[in-house]
Order: sequence, then structure tokens, then C-alpha cells
Amino acid sequence: MASSLTKDPASTPGTGKTFFGHPLGLATLFLTEMWERFSYYGMRALLVYYLVSGGADAATGSQGGGLAMTAATATAIYSVYLSLVYLMAMPGGWFGDRVWGARKTVAIAGAVIMLGHVSLAVPGQAMFFVGLVLVAVGSGLLKANISTMVGHLYEGPEDPRRDGGFTLFYIGINVGAFVAPFVIGTIGKEFNWHLGFALAAVGMGLGLLQFLLFSRHLSPKSSEVPNPLSAEERTAVLVKVAVAVVIAAVFYGGVVALGMFTLNWALVPLTLAGLLIPVAVLVRIKRDKDLTRTEQSKMNGYIWFFVAAALFWMIYDQGGSTLSLFADDKTGGIGGFVPSATWYQSLNPLFVMALAPVFAWLWLWLARRNQEPNTIVKFSIGLFLVGVSFFVFMLPIAMTGDGSKASPLWLVAIYMIQTIGELCLSPVGLSVTTKMAPQKYASQMMGVWFLAVTAGDCVTGLLSLAGVDLNGTGIIALEAGMAAAIGVGIYLSRKRVQALMGDVH
Repeated sequence: MASSLTKDPASTPGTGKTFFGHPLGLATLFLTEMWERFSYYGMRALLVYYLVSGGADAATGSQGGGLAMTAATATAIYSVYLSLVYLMAMPGGWFGDRVWGARKTVAIAGAVIMLGHVSLAVPGQAMFFVGLVLVAVGSGLLKANISTMVGHLYEGPEDPRRDGGFTLFYIGINVGAFVAPFVIGTIGKEFNWHLGFALAAVGMGLGLLQFLLFSRHLSPKSSEVPNPLSAEERTAVLVKVAVAVVIAAVFYGGVVALGMFTLNWALVPLTLAGLLIPVAVLVRIKRDKDLTRTEQSKMNGYIWFFVAAALFWMIYDQGGSTLSLFADDKTGGIGGFVPSATWYQSLNPLFVMALAPVFAWLWLWLARRNQEPNTIVKFSIGLFLVGVSFFVFMLPIAMTGDGSKASPLWLVAIYMIQTIGELCLSPVGLSVTTKMAPQKYASQMMGVWFLAVTAGDCVTGLLSLAGVDLNGTGIIALEAGMAAAIGVGIYLSRKRVQALMGDVH
């Protein structure tokens, strides 16, 4: 977007200091994102276990003191929570562009996330759900703006340091995600849930503190509001929000007064909204008469990628729910050592850090020989592999049917296959989104990409709310078969999709 351009020099004015040859502001953003991911992934590693703790679906001998929910309800809450994080990325970007500017939005987001984790650290179901909402809202606000601020540090898209800067930033994400399950996960799951959630709050607090102390190193562009609301627009927005809040308050007040309220009254509407909003956004863009014929064609092609991505994330994000519950209840150890089940959540960031450079080299090596797979083929490979991962998952499920424990190496293999699939699909999805976006919606389309995650997680949520056993062999086989078949189908249809994409390859 236009707001990502700046003429700032590589080093901090008057100091000559850099961060591995990059603007010193990158260190500030690197640490902010690292601590935010530390808090987010640490809390996420605990979430499902805390929800089932004390209930019938908790692992034998596990810590009590949780909310004693069923595995199905826990998976639904987890899925809805993830969908909200990515759903909030669109309004988060809107706040950065039109209300506060990226820098102020990230500072507010950090404070909201920290308060959310503090709320989770307070015992009680009411505070727990308040905390989840705050973390989801804050994460959405931060996610949409902090990457934009990285872009502000460089002299436009052609700056040769730009890709390296985003690579360093990406490392910060995975360092935080890798360490968190070992620290927050272990302390929270093995000793005290609320101490674990409190450590997540400390992590975000450290990230926010250093952001505020060293934000002077950021580009002045990050403090600007690129397209501020007019007085009339601001009034209209406030009126719409007030009306929506009043309607929701009256409706749910009536449900509570009649004694009809259950958790599903909140989960089902949120889940349906997470499915309908992505569809509505795509339909709105598709029906825009300002789009040229070429842009309409590209949007038709983009829908293929969107649906495939939604299915991919539906399976992939069960790594923190379906696979986590299996790890806790049916996975043993190696040589007498049984790791905390939260540690498996460190496998994905570990594999990303180990394999991302390999894939970057591989694509370049193939490109030099004119053999690099195009976007469509990479997407089909990613979807096929996530399907394969669930075919592999069926094997340890079958082995543990008699009550025996599966080797941890099965989960290591599943997470590795999924990460390889992610490296084929996720970076390509971000790239193809920017390439195929209609000019009118250039900024908004990145939010549309995140809505694919929302849609996929909401499908998982609906299945859980419907009582489907997501650890059952039948549903695992169905999901695996769908992903693999659609992956193959996209590959076989690659010429048709390419024709819709026009000059995008």
C-alpha cells in the first residue's frame, strides 16, 4: 500500500547504528512481535488443556482446576477464538489506516493483549472469556499493523534490504512461538494454569515496554493516519457501532432473562458469522462494477485459492486442538521420558526455522533451471500434504484403540508434513493475494486472505458444536481425503486456473 513507502535512511539518524545492517527500528518491531508471539503461542498451548481440565475428556492424572468442558466444546471454543483473531485483522487494518495510525494502534493492541492475559490469569469462567475476547481483539489490531510498520522502514518495494528485513522479522515470530510452549506451556499445564497465563501477560508487557521505550527508532510514517475519517464518517461509524451494541445487549439480555442462555448462544452466531463474512466480502468485491474484466477474471481465479486455503487451515489449525488432545491422552514417551504435551506446539516453529531457508534456496535453484513450480502447483502440493498428514494421523489413532500409547515420533512426523505443506502454501498465498488484488481493493485483500483462516477454523468449530468426534477415524479420513483430492483437482485444473489469473504466475 502507498503508506508503506518512506525515505528513511538505513540507520538511526545521528547514531550510525543498524540491526544486522537494517534500520534500527527493525529491532524494536522484531522484539515486539517476538514477545507478542511468545504470549500468544504460550497461551494457545494451554487453551484446550485448561478447558477440558477436571472434566471427563481430560487425560488421566492431569492437573485439575480447569473448566471441565468436553473435548468437543473445547475444540469449538479454540476454533472460534482463532477465527476471531484473523477476523479482527481487517478492522485492525482499518483502525491503523483511518483512526490511530499504525504506531498508536500497535501500542493500544499490546495493552489490550496484556490485559487479556491478565484476565485469563484470574480464576473464573467469566474472566476467562473476557480474556479470550481481549486477546483476540488485540491480536487482530496488532497483526494488521506491525508488518506495515516494517515496510515503513525501507525506501519502497524496490529497496534491496526489504526482503531481508521481513525475513528477520519472520524469525522473531518463530523464536517467540518456539520458546513459549516450553516456558508458559510447561509451567501452566504442569504446575498452575493461571501462573502460565500470567507469564503470557508478562511476555506481552515486556514487548509493549520496549516498543514504547524505543519507538523513536521507527519511521515517522508509522505515526501518520494515511486516510483519516472525516467528522461525518466518524459520526456514522459511532452510530452504527452503538446500534449494533444495543441490539446485541437487548437480544442477549432477553435470552438470559428467559433462562435460555447456554454457551452455544455465543459460539454458534460467532461461528456462522466467521463463515458468512468471508463469503459476503468476496461477493461484494466480485459484484463491484468498477472492476475491469481482467480484475473480475483474477477474482474468479483467486476464489480457487481462497477455498483451498480455507480447507488447508481447517486441518492445519487442529494442531492446537485435535492433535493436542491426542498428544496429552494417547502419546507416550521415548526411553522413559514423557515430555509435556504442550511441547509439541514448538515443533511447527522449529520446522519453519529449519526448513524455510531450504525452501527459499530450492525455489531459487529450480528457477535458475526454469523448473520452479508455479503458484498453482505449489498450492496444490501444500493442500495435498496437509491431507497426507491426516492420513498419517490415522495410524497412531488405530494403534491406540486398545488403550496403548503411541510414540511421540508420529506427532513429530505429522507436524513436519504439515509445516512442509505450510511452506508451500502460506508464503505463496500472501504473494498471490497481492498480485491478484483489484487496484481498488489492494490494501483490503490481505485482510481477505486472513479470512480464509477464519472460514477454515469456523468449519472446525461447527463440526465440534454439532458433536462430531474430531479424533474419530471417520472424520479424520474424510478431512484427509478432501484435502488430498482437492489438491490433486487443483493440479489437474491448473491450466483453467492459470487462464483466469491472466499475467500472474
